[in-house]
Amino acid sequence: MFVAFSPERIDPGNDRHAHEDVPRVVGGVTPRCAARAEKVLGRYAERLHRVTSADAAEMTKLLENTFRAVNIALVNEFADAAGVLGLDVVEVIEAAATKPYGYMPFFPGPGAGGHCIPCDPHYLLWQLRGDRLNPPVVAAAMNAIATRPRQVVERARQVLSDAGRGLAGADVLVLGVAYKPGVEDLRESPALEVIDGLLAAGADVAYHDPLVGELVTAGGTKLASVAPRPADLVIAHTPQPDVDLDALPHDQLVLDATYRFPGAARRVAL
Repeated sequence: MFVAFSPERIDPGNDRHAHEDVPRVVGGVTPRCAARAEKVLGRYAERLHRVTSADAAEMTKLLENTFRAVNIALVNEFADAAGVLGLDVVEVIEAAATKPYGYMPFFPGPGAGGHCIPCDPHYLLWQLRGDRLNPPVVAAAMNAIATRPRQVVERARQVLSDAGRGLAGADVLVLGVAYKPGVEDLRESPALEVIDGLLAAGADVAYHDPLVGELVTAGGTKLASVAPRPADLVIAHTPQPDVDLDALPHDQLVLDATYRFPGAARRVAL
């Protein structure tokens, strides 16, 4: 038996990177394990990168996803700062992205979902706690990501209050519930916690997502996708390819948690 580890490297919903073109990292429990694993992976992967152990290969995966988690937390924080300062954070991000070195653009949103970013850094934190090491940057980033959906609910309460009504009893439509555009995957999607939070506050909640026909929240609420329709508040959560605010009235009140719908007349950014 030959034991090795090779981190998964896929980007669901993105067809710009063919699986065989993405380099694969591989580390074996022994050099012979690594060599046998390379023979298997080399049947389809164009490039292999061997590290000295299976542990190093797994740590590579944790670094990749923790890097993304920290940057997501950072850009969400910048989005909040830009809102206070009256700036368009997407304009700022796109301007920064013109720098050809030392910067990689990340975009803010209602949280982070999927089976990698919300989970993998916690494996690292758990391991390091056993060794009495607390990495403050990683811990703070994961806490910020975990609290982001609750921030969406509180922002919805504020937006409705500014419009002269409370969240309790309000008709709220969530646009897009998958964890990212172009997929039907609900794993760790912030939308599930957002919906539970809205329901707990007394809102009447429905959702529209052309890729997700039905869902069950962590609180046990079952919902089915409805057609786009007017509501007291529409929360733009996931910019699915076929989700378009043009199907809603021009004066629809929209809480844009995606920062991707600047054209809505009554659009308020998260």
